[in-house]
Formats: sequence, structure tokens, C-alpha cells
Amino acid sequence: MATKKSAGTKLRTATIKRITTETQIQLRLNVDGTGIYKVSTGIRFFDHMLELFTRHGGFDLQLNCAGDLDVDQHHTVEDVGIALGEAFDKALGNKKGIMRAGYFLMPMDETLGIAAVDLSGRVACVVDDKVKVRLVGDLQSELVFDFFEGFARGARANVHLKTMYGRSNHHKIEALFKAFARALRAACSRDERMKEMLPSTKGLL
Repeated sequence: MATKKSAGTKLRTATIKRITTETQIQLRLNVDGTGIYKVSTGIRFFDHMLELFTRHGGFDLQLNCAGDLDVDQHHTVEDVGIALGEAFDKALGNKKGIMRAGYFLMPMDETLGIAAVDLSGRVACVVDDKVKVRLVGDLQSELVFDFFEGFARGARANVHLKTMYGRSNHHKIEALFKAFARALRAACSRDERMKEMLPSTKGLL
């Protein structure tokens, strides 16, 4: 993975290795990427969501998770969220010069999803995906919240997601992942006017 985007501009990268009795995760992230991914979690619909998250965010992501799927999907989905959040927190360092917050409205055919992210150093997560079925593809749909809540904890961020309306449960979840990617992309983007400033009056994020 390269260390410089251009002369004088370092790429923001992180490597996370999270090993527990429930999951073994290896992850490499480049915040300043081009949407290249190699993802394997053992849950194909979840892989699909992480792949489109990476592409729409303009990140590069290598992620492999071997989880106890014979028990349940919960540990895999939640721990991937935590590890991915930790990777962003690590890659962004002291967060000096970033926009910090971002939001996006994402149309997905008949569905509209909204996401707002604040890399505030504080943890909060609210998800209203309006999915009422147990499975979407091979993913237990209730775990959509667990992923985003895990990310919020790992990244020390506020994450708010809402499906405004829609028919397809696939589209409801996909719209949220795409909106989240683009909101996070905005939050991570550099603010050239305030590149030496921390985006907070507290002096710490």
C-alpha cells in the first residue's frame, strides 16, 4: 500500500488485526483510495454491502473475517463493524484538517436512504432501516444495526441512518450503506482552508 498520494500529502492508512475466540479479522484500509476492495466474511450479502461501501466511499479495503458462523452471524457482523471503525479512527489520526461531519441522501430506485456521520469522538448510533423480514439475502437483517453500532464504537463517531421510504428490503439496506459511505467520505475529506485546525473548540476529538 502506497504511503503518499502526492508530494507532501500522506495517504491515511491503517492495519487492524482483531483476534477473539469468536472472530479472526485482518483488515487494511486506505481512506484516500480509489474504491478497490477484497472482502470475505462468509456472509455474501454482507460482503456485497461492504464492497459497495468501499466503492462509493472511494476507500481501498482488504478485509478477511473468519467468524463462528456455525453459532450465529452476530459476532462476525458486529466485530467487522468495530474493526472497520477502529481502522478509520487510526487512519485519521488526530483528525486535524478534516471536515469531521458529513451527510448524504441516496436514492436507490424506489427507495431513499439518508445518512449523517460526525467523527466527534463520542459514540452514538441510530438506525431505522424499515426492514421487517428476518433475512435479506443470507444476512440476518437485525444485524444491520449491530454493524453500524459496532462501527460507531470503533470509530468513536455519531452514526445516524434512516430509510425514508421504499419497497425492496434489499434496496433499503443498500441505500443506507451507499449513503453511509458517501457521508463518511465527506466527513473524512480534507478542508484546505482549515488544514492546520482541529474541527472542534474543545481541542480534542
